[in-house]
Amino acid sequence: MARKVTKKQAAGATTDFLIEMLDAAYRTTGWHGPTLRSTIARVKLADAVARPNPKKHNIAEIALHCAYWKYVDIRRLTGAKRGGFALKGSNWFAFGDDKSDADWRDVRTLLDDTHDRLIETVSGLSEKDLVKVPQGAKVTTLKIIYGLAAHDAYHAGQIRWLRGQ
Repeated sequence: MARKVTKKQAAGATTDFLIEMLDAAYRTTGWHGPTLRSTIARVKLADAVARPNPKKHNIAEIALHCAYWKYVDIRRLTGAKRGGFALKGSNWFAFGDDKSDADWRDVRTLLDDTHDRLIETVSGLSEKDLVKVPQGAKVTTLKIIYGLAAHDAYHAGQIRWLRGQ
């Protein structure tokens, strides 16, 4: 006899899967290769600010960009107003030769903390939330979340390429 699954159980299973997907791209082990976090973990400041092409972003700027989009989507998913990101501006943030090792550590901490807040946000979503299109978004919450996982995986690959690995 088949066991009936409640909507709450279904939503819990779905959010658990989404959290696993987000963590596989960012923190734990992904089938696709190194995670974003492991890709930047041992990057030294000189490599983080290196710019193989003067018109392209460096590793630190890509890491900040990833933190920013996690922040934007946390805001979308919670309905929070703008203004809470650690840096002034949006999307891409300059990070150049004038930065210190401590500044680079702060970028990695910001990315970790923002990812943790994202996981906390996703864990509180209901099944109804997952199919909703949040204000300011063009796609459902579900698509936003798996898009963030893909975003991390994409930029992890980009950073590995920049590092020459």
